[in-house]
Amino acid sequence: MKKVFAIYGAIAFALVIIVCIPAYYIVFMTMRGIKRDRAGHKISQIAGHLLFFLYGVRVRIINKEYVKKDEVYIFVANHSSLLDVPAVALATPNTFKFLAKYELTKIPLFGYIIKNLYFSVKRTDKDDRARSMDAMKSCLDRGVSLFIFPEGTRNKTDEPLAGFYDGAFKLAMHSKRPLLVCTIIGSKKLLMGTSMQPGTMRCVYSEPFWPGEHDTLETLKDRVRAEMLRNLNAT
Repeated sequence: MKKVFAIYGAIAFALVIIVCIPAYYIVFMTMRGIKRDRAGHKISQIAGHLLFFLYGVRVRIINKEYVKKDEVYIFVANHSSLLDVPAVALATPNTFKFLAKYELTKIPLFGYIIKNLYFSVKRTDKDDRARSMDAMKSCLDRGVSLFIFPEGTRNKTDEPLAGFYDGAFKLAMHSKRPLLVCTIIGSKKLLMGTSMQPGTMRCVYSEPFWPGEHDTLETLKDRVRAEMLRNLNAT
């Protein structure tokens, strides 16, 4: 039954993308700057709501009072399922840009959205990593938040968290912007490999982490990792 639902899920995802593409196209062709970012984020939120309605998945948002709509954050979340991306899009009121791995830009239609609305990075290419860092710094400077999965890709290990890349933490130290942890709980049980089922997942926000005077990359990583593990172990 889970296999059948997985096939249904793939079809539903394709249909949502096809339905939303015209709206994205109009935004990309007619808007620029912050207006384009905000409109694109609204479409992504609508797409997320529609997708989870079709999937029979409910997203519970916990501690949403920690997210101040007018603040600029570097959101960081754990990543273990394909459901995580649409979940945080609909769970986050702030306009933000994702950092996606370059390979996702090759997916038909979905890649078009990433190229025009979000950032991508070739993690094995030093020059491309530098380019993406500069683009994200500019994004923060003009008042648009970022959403980064510091594990870099889905965690397919048996451990609750994989290793963290430096990017999100370098940006926080450079920009003095707060890191806001979103711990995603339950998505892996709903979608793991080709097995999919309806159910409930949670996005748990924590109080923002402001980079301290004596913080280093490693201490920031440790603080974020400890907070995510605390939330994951509380279930």
